[in-house]
Amino acid sequence: MKLHLSLTTGINLVTAHGDGFVEVNRNRHAGSLILLPEHLADWPVADFEGLTPAALSGLLPFKPSLVLLGTGRRHRFPRPDCYRELIEAGIGVEHMDTGAACRTYNILATEGRLVAAALIVGD
Repeated sequence: MKLHLSLTTGINLVTAHGDGFVEVNRNRHAGSLILLPEHLADWPVADFEGLTPAALSGLLPFKPSLVLLGTGRRHRFPRPDCYRELIEAGIGVEHMDTGAACRTYNILATEGRLVAAALIVGD
């Protein structure tokens, strides 16, 4: 799905997503990503089954107010221990399919919210 947004200068936005890719600021990524308005990194979570507490604890230093967990092509429910550390730190967590996480991230990021998206791509 191609998203039609006016790019906001200086922040990362999802410009398209589909089977096996997420495009950030018009640059295509085939692997899973950690995405914040001012940070973008590869995320070594190849599929939903690879989701662990350690995989999400790397978001703690960024101190987002909310983490959007994109669980792949379909919405799945992660084990609570995967995101317990975030909740204990006062960080909200929402999980949804990756496409919904991309769209929600764009809305919140353009509102100026400190949101993080952990996106599983290709699962």
